[in-house]
Amino acid sequence: MSKKLGYFSAGDRVQLTDPKGKLYSLTLTPGKEWHTHKGWISHDDIIGLPEGSVVSTNAGLKFTAFIPLLTDYVLSMPRSATIVYPKDAAMIVGFADIHPGARVLEAGVGSGALTISLLRAVGSQGTVHSVERRSDFAENATENITNYFGQRPQNWSLEIGSLQEQEFDQEFDRVILDMLAPWECVDLAARVLRPGGVFMAYVATTTQLSDTAEALKSDGRFTEPESLETLVRGWHHEGLAVRPQQRMIGHTGFLIQSRRMAPGVEVLARRRRPSKGAYGVTEE
Repeated sequence: MSKKLGYFSAGDRVQLTDPKGKLYSLTLTPGKEWHTHKGWISHDDIIGLPEGSVVSTNAGLKFTAFIPLLTDYVLSMPRSATIVYPKDAAMIVGFADIHPGARVLEAGVGSGALTISLLRAVGSQGTVHSVERRSDFAENATENITNYFGQRPQNWSLEIGSLQEQEFDQEFDRVILDMLAPWECVDLAARVLRPGGVFMAYVATTTQLSDTAEALKSDGRFTEPESLETLVRGWHHEGLAVRPQQRMIGHTGFLIQSRRMAPGVEVLARRRRPSKGAYGVTEE
């Protein structure tokens, strides 16, 4: 029987929220029960209900039930490495223009959070080829990705090893790097990207950002790189008391982006003057 959209089915991941806003998640399994400090809920009582229902334990404790959003899933899934936060994954998908049918090369899978976003964006006609150096990270990411989609996506491939050691017999539309030294892979990115393809790296420090930017500039096959970071601040609203929340998701990383020039075409020199001291101390 096909799944009825908007209704809970066996095997669905469900997010339960109590009146205090605390989140719980479970996978619906016929015949099982979910126990709390105040009673239990039968999975069978949730299966068949529409999303947005309120369910109660046998002791009267109430929860709102929804299918988790992507943000909810990646923030609660098991991690073997720090994840790419949803705010940064959204910027990567948007600014790198990850579109249906795109061929994406990703290096640095971590726990699989960004890979899930990339796979959703490329759709069934696109492909994501991931490279991860650590086998334990790859195993954790594979489990998280498989759990999210319900099966291992057929348009996803994963290689364990160093990106520089890989050989590719195809072009890619996008190269997305989440790794310690992305500047070491600029030459490889230039070789595998199609003309007009997008290079994007996610780095944590200004030193990494600077090294990647200079590598892109000196390579000669990429446009002038652009960099950004995103800061997300939530707001509290209770009647007329509308104010920013005291805690916010501040710096998590920088994004640096460039595009592959056509073969043999010289990059136009930038016309703005560098700031004084930008390239070290000069003697007068």
